[in-house]
Amino acid sequence: MTSYISHTTIDCYDAYALSEWWKPVLGYVDMDGDPNEPGHEECMIRDPRTEHRLLFIEVPDADLPAKRIHFDVVPREGTRDEEVERLLAHGAALVADHRGNHGPGTGWVILADPEGNQMCVLRSQAERDAG
Repeated sequence: MTSYISHTTIDCYDAYALSEWWKPVLGYVDMDGDPNEPGHEECMIRDPRTEHRLLFIEVPDADLPAKRIHFDVVPREGTRDEEVERLLAHGAALVADHRGNHGPGTGWVILADPEGNQMCVLRSQAERDAG
């Protein structure tokens, strides 16, 4: 079992303004159907050639964390919970568990690698397709 990087997440104060700034720098475009507009707390943009995605997400803290960029990973096979267990057995550390915070079967788990770099483990595509 392995994971893939769904997108790179950037914590920020103003998701819309920062995503708008990065679009012309990288040649990225808005995601289809994403409400990328002023005041929106999460704005995702993508590379139209590679489909790489960047998610700008507003953090309510007055001081942003030192590590403002992290990967969101998705299991290639199996479930999010199986992937969390595999990564913990591989030496990851549990930082926070947000499973179910947004309704049954939703949410994510925040883990850290051996040097403290954080990652969010999301549900697999099959789990998302199943609802």
